[in-house]
Amino acid sequence: MSQSSPPASPPASPPALVAVEGRAALLTPAGEIIAGPPETIAHRLAGLPPPLLVHAPATWRRLAIRPLPAFDLLELFAFVHPARALVPTPRGLAAFFDLPPLGPDPADQVGTLAAFAASLLADLARARRVPRNRDAASLAAGLGRAGWGWAEAVLTALDEPAALPSAEALAIWRRVPEWPETPPPPPPSAHPVGAAEARRRLAEILGATAEARPGQSDYAAAATAAFAPRVERGAPHLVLAEAGTGTGKTLGYLAPASLWAQHNHGSVWISTFTRHLQRQIEGELARVYPDPAARRRLSVVRKGRENYLCLLNFQDAAQGMGLTVSPLALGLIARWALATSDGDIQGGDLPGWFAELFGQGAILALADRRGECIHAACAHWRRCFVEHAIRRAEGAELVIANHALVMNQAAHFWNWGEGTDEGTVPTRYVFDEGHHLFDAADAAFAAVLSGVEAAELRRWLLGAEGARSRARGLRARVGELVGGLAPLETALEAALVAARALPAPGWSGRLGRGEGPESGDLAGPANPAEAFFHALDRQILARAPGAERPPETARVPLEVDLHPLDPAVIAAGEALERALSRLATPLATLRARLQARLDDEAEDLDSATRNRIAAACRTLGRRALERLSAWREMLAALAAPPPSPGTRPRFIAFLRRETLPGGGVEVGLHRHWLDPTEPFAATLAAPAHGILITSATLRDEGAGDPVAAWDAAEARVGAGYLPLPAARAALPSPFDYAAQTRVFIVGDVAAGDLAALAGAFRALFLAARGGALGLFTAIGRLRAVHARLAPALAASGIPLYAQHVDAMHNATLVDIFRAEEESCLLGTDAMRDGVDVPGRALRLVVFERVPWPRPDILHRERRIHLSGGAPGGYDDRLVRLRLRQAFGRLIRSEGDRGVFVLLDRRLPARLYPAFPDGVPIQRTGLAEAVAATARFLAD
Repeated sequence: MSQSSPPASPPASPPALVAVEGRAALLTPAGEIIAGPPETIAHRLAGLPPPLLVHAPATWRRLAIRPLPAFDLLELFAFVHPARALVPTPRGLAAFFDLPPLGPDPADQVGTLAAFAASLLADLARARRVPRNRDAASLAAGLGRAGWGWAEAVLTALDEPAALPSAEALAIWRRVPEWPETPPPPPPSAHPVGAAEARRRLAEILGATAEARPGQSDYAAAATAAFAPRVERGAPHLVLAEAGTGTGKTLGYLAPASLWAQHNHGSVWISTFTRHLQRQIEGELARVYPDPAARRRLSVVRKGRENYLCLLNFQDAAQGMGLTVSPLALGLIARWALATSDGDIQGGDLPGWFAELFGQGAILALADRRGECIHAACAHWRRCFVEHAIRRAEGAELVIANHALVMNQAAHFWNWGEGTDEGTVPTRYVFDEGHHLFDAADAAFAAVLSGVEAAELRRWLLGAEGARSRARGLRARVGELVGGLAPLETALEAALVAARALPAPGWSGRLGRGEGPESGDLAGPANPAEAFFHALDRQILARAPGAERPPETARVPLEVDLHPLDPAVIAAGEALERALSRLATPLATLRARLQARLDDEAEDLDSATRNRIAAACRTLGRRALERLSAWREMLAALAAPPPSPGTRPRFIAFLRRETLPGGGVEVGLHRHWLDPTEPFAATLAAPAHGILITSATLRDEGAGDPVAAWDAAEARVGAGYLPLPAARAALPSPFDYAAQTRVFIVGDVAAGDLAALAGAFRALFLAARGGALGLFTAIGRLRAVHARLAPALAASGIPLYAQHVDAMHNATLVDIFRAEEESCLLGTDAMRDGVDVPGRALRLVVFERVPWPRPDILHRERRIHLSGGAPGGYDDRLVRLRLRQAFGRLIRSEGDRGVFVLLDRRLPARLYPAFPDGVPIQRTGLAEAVAATARFLAD
């Protein structure tokens, strides 16, 4: 337990507690069930032994009390069934044990918790001889000594009540299996995949009893054009395929992709924007590769390094070397590490609710931090989860990745002309959620020179500088590789001296307090990085609208144009550019001389040392030199004349200021490509041989002209920067939207009236009897509506969950929402895309207002220069695509029925094409929309 006063072992008849929004129930040791409002139940807890419950942080939040000692069944579940999925509610436990469904009333659930605990302990007793439980008793004994209340019951189940703690129980870095060393794969062949072959492969995957979907087969055939042999360097085959919801596009592209990979002994990388979709594709792989062993060999999910458990970080935490992670969290992670399929600690088979129980900081402390990996110098390199995933990807047929990873990998290859530490660069891609390519490229290819980024580079180079951290600094990483080699030692020392020009510890507080720049560790002129950020801050505060706003709104970021530049910014920028040059030069020398060792000492270097040198060179390039190059380019451009008014710039530069959670201030110079698909096309698309870009919402059909709709879709993915025209395919949805859906535009809910807005949500959610998703464009309004909405839904027995309110992550919330058919969920953008909730669990979507783009500097410039002369049409296109995505959550199968409600009378008729043809769209009052929703969903 994480509480300061942990409970003893649960008594024979422990109390039990279940709390949902607005309601709670308590089972007393005497067997009495007390149900009532949260404050009543919270008061009745006084004097009772620690209760059984599920998800302590959520329970205490709903009761509005401080955390108390308790027996959380999720902790016991994580020990007994590591790496197993569970919806973290009593109803989720009932489903896990294949028991009859529980009702939504806490009073109907609270009496089951003791039985669930007994079932979990019985499962553990049956599995006590399983190899992964070899050290389970000594681990439980150690956790008991640290105060874990479940320890005694666990030891009894393991039939080792007298077991003693052992440090070896945490030493998973000795038990995780080593990955096998394999030779690099040869390049793939280039045999095409025929349309008929793809159709047959799809039929094999689906099986003889599958429902016929002509559109899915046609989609698979159209996708084969992306797998044709490339005929000219720099001219990939590009296919844009829009597949309406229900087409079955996932298996539609997995069929030709797996066929091409088999024929050509190569890999196809399938990229998504959201984790939700990545999880769904991973589930579909079971149909492509029914045999689990073949599936593990031929497919892999790849994510960035920061997603995986770092065994060195874990060892440091287990041995008390500066990482403050609770003993219980470490113990349960140790259990999970021996059962996990891939070591993904952020979104794999470690349940999302784990971080909710122990804090996201525990996860971040154990994951690989940016730039901290020492690669082959690590004692656990041969067991490393990241390295294992990279090697699995090299031999896999299908690699499921994300847009950020594949773009960053391609950019690094483009900049340095070498393989990356993420593996070899593929030649065939499928980009699902292709409507997000523009935004993903914008994030991947933007450059930011900010206090946070610069201070992070200083920490990477110099180490923790007295802070409690295992940040070792560059000397610790490469010291053994340069020791005794004077030219390398000189370059290293020069770089470390030059690194002190970056922001010193405490910089953000000094900036927030308006104090002068830190002079650093040595006497002399002011720290040039801090001086630059102070100059930026002065320009922002002088020009930003609302800079004098009250403190309660100060967390809203401020943005101003870069030009016209304050002369102080130019002068400070010149000084910082010189300082960064003094840093980049010795780092580049160090990297070049390390690389030279690989050639000059080829006959003498052992394999481990060669790997360490190669990894150090890659990290120096990616972590430091790429960044310094971009920063110096941005600083040099400050002295150039600003773009002439009316001319199309290549880049958009602006200044941004925001308040950090700790009270300091972050200031930065931001540079974005006007069209980020230009570098996407140059670095990733042009070197590829074939690319399929697909989505249910590639085109904006509200453009009127179908050709114009396709042209706009191509512009959003960079097709115009490639020499060959893109192949186009559009497969309509098989659903009868006219019969299955209704759309209501409510005109009598006053904008800005939070009470009226909450009342509208309440009436609609009650009319649907749950199964409703509420979407918001602002977190503040979501929270305000939730506070007003929760009591009414609780009184009607409808569970309400909310992003940014509940002590749960998005994936956990969606899992609960999907499992509890009568529940309701409030969310923002992350709930609008990639969430698949079929059936009655989602039958109503309520959007609080028209999702216009945020009117910031970046949007202003793109609206002007990328709109084709119609800035208003640019905004309309973005809104229609967002509405299409939100509407697309409703109908996921032919048996679904759903209602979409927009509580904003300002929706213009020109945005109606966001909804499918034939869908009845009615402007009405709230009362009429509520009655019509109830009638339609009841039919």
